[in-house]
Amino acid sequence: MAKVLKGQSSNVRKGFALLWIFSLFLGIPPSSQAVVDRIVAIVNQEIITLSEVDRWMSPFYKEIQTEDRLERKEKLLEARRKILDQIIEEKLIDQEVRKIGFKATPKEVESTIEVIKKSNNVTQEDLEKALARDGITFETFKREIEKRILRTRFISVMIKVDSNVGDKELLEFYKKNLERYRSNEIYRPGHILFLVPKEATPEEVSRIRKKCEKVLEKIKKGEDFGEMALLYSEDPSSKDRGDLGYFKKGELLPAFEREALRLHVGEVSGIVRTEHGFHIIKLLDRKGGDPPSFEEIKEKVKADYMEIEMEKALKQYLTKLKEKSVIEIKL
Repeated sequence: MAKVLKGQSSNVRKGFALLWIFSLFLGIPPSSQAVVDRIVAIVNQEIITLSEVDRWMSPFYKEIQTEDRLERKEKLLEARRKILDQIIEEKLIDQEVRKIGFKATPKEVESTIEVIKKSNNVTQEDLEKALARDGITFETFKREIEKRILRTRFISVMIKVDSNVGDKELLEFYKKNLERYRSNEIYRPGHILFLVPKEATPEEVSRIRKKCEKVLEKIKKGEDFGEMALLYSEDPSSKDRGDLGYFKKGELLPAFEREALRLHVGEVSGIVRTEHGFHIIKLLDRKGGDPPSFEEIKEKVKADYMEIEMEKALKQYLTKLKEKSVIEIKL
């Protein structure tokens, strides 16, 4: 079970909180990735460099788990392109903000930083030390916060949606998005784990995967999942025939949980790769999760509906902004 749990100690959680702050407001360049800087886009004569894009890439290096180097390269390039598109959109908004002349007061910036520190349970000293470790000054951080405040203000002023939505539209939205409103759901996965050492060569990874494939083939041909877990799994849960017990959403590794929740009760997955190795997952049980009635959460449904409508309106606005701008992409 230890191989799929997400839990960390309080100190580690604090570290992740700081990482979240930087990924949201600045991004942290992955220390293991050497970047040869170059211009990857020009937006109305304002340049975007590869280093700007790669500041946001750190989460993707961890998420993209594949032994195929070509596939990994393609997925990383796709991630870079998505990030570049987001940065282009932010540059366009920043340019519009400057045209209008929006300003944020020092008090607004300070208040926002206090909210960030409080919600992430970090002190001013924690924040400044973490910034310093990554070569970021506190003044640079404050300027980025100011940009975020101004972008939010610009969007709230420029993007408008009709708030007079009727019950018919809201009920339809509720029915289409029932998964959004399920709560207190628990599920019980089982798995067979084939560990992949961090220092494993591509040949070793391929050999371990083939072992996993053979066991999966046996299960498909009718062998009992629990027996296979008892014989082959390299996780402590093997003694329980692979049974991990019950969990709430968010308690297990994301890649593992996504696949487990995709399954129907009794169904067995294909091969799932996580940072620990290859898994074969079986969903043993699922409980709860019945959504509240429409009338009980009508106000929340309306808020969610309005949020999505705002996102659609913003996307349309940005599309028009791109059309009238001079954008050259070199990535």
